Amino acid sequence: MIKYRFTPSVIPNLFTAMNMFCGFLSIINTSQQKYYYAAWLIIIAAIFDMFDGLVARLTNSASEFGVELDSLSDIVSFGTAPAFLIYSAYLIQYDVWGVLISSLLLIAGGFRLARFNVQLVGFDKKFFRGLPIPTAAIILTSFMLTFYKDGEGFSQFYAQLIIPLVILLSILMVSKIKYDTLPTLSISGFKEKPATSIFLVLAFITMLITKGKALFYIFVFILVFGIFRHVYNLSKQWIK
Repeated sequence: MIKYRFTPSVIPNLFTAMNMFCGFLSIINTSQQKYYYAAWLIIIAAIFDMFDGLVARLTNSASEFGVELDSLSDIVSFGTAPAFLIYSAYLIQYDVWGVLISSLLLIAGGFRLARFNVQLVGFDKKFFRGLPIPTAAIILTSFMLTFYKDGEGFSQFYAQLIIPLVILLSILMVSKIKYDTLPTLSISGFKEKPATSIFLVLAFITMLITKGKALFYIFVFILVFGIFRHVYNLSKQWIK
């Protein structure tokens, strides 16, 4: 009789598997032109992605296998799924150029994850180098949820922002701009990153008040803050 040994790592890996599954469901919904559901499935995948890391820390079960599995699921849910979503919903009209532009999200995300894996030392990170691929995916999908209308598509104004947004997100993912990691759910985590912790609480309250409508603007603030902080730090070095 074969005995299976249950280890704590199974729990975070299940969250990672659900992340990947949501990405796959998003692709299916996009292929059926159900863009609203496809976008929300990517955001749900990001929630699973957040919890797999938290659970891994709580159960002290972080491993190299978990890191690799997480990256494989991320390339599906936050690389392929949003790239196919924005291609199908808007960029398809540009034929070959639409394919190339939308593929930047997948390609840049793949390079971003590969660089992260080879540079990872230990399992607790103080910051991300380059915009995290889930953040890029949430910005794009929340943009769709905010400005896309079924049967009408994007208005002319917001349609003009899509290609620059895709290119910007792709560049930021492979950049060296630092973005903060989530603080641990503890007193020590709050003390280590008080500003980030307060921002997350305020962001959560804002999300509740606006019934989720502020999601795009919250993540755009995160994106812009990282850029301004990077420019500020560079300017200080130049002054010296």
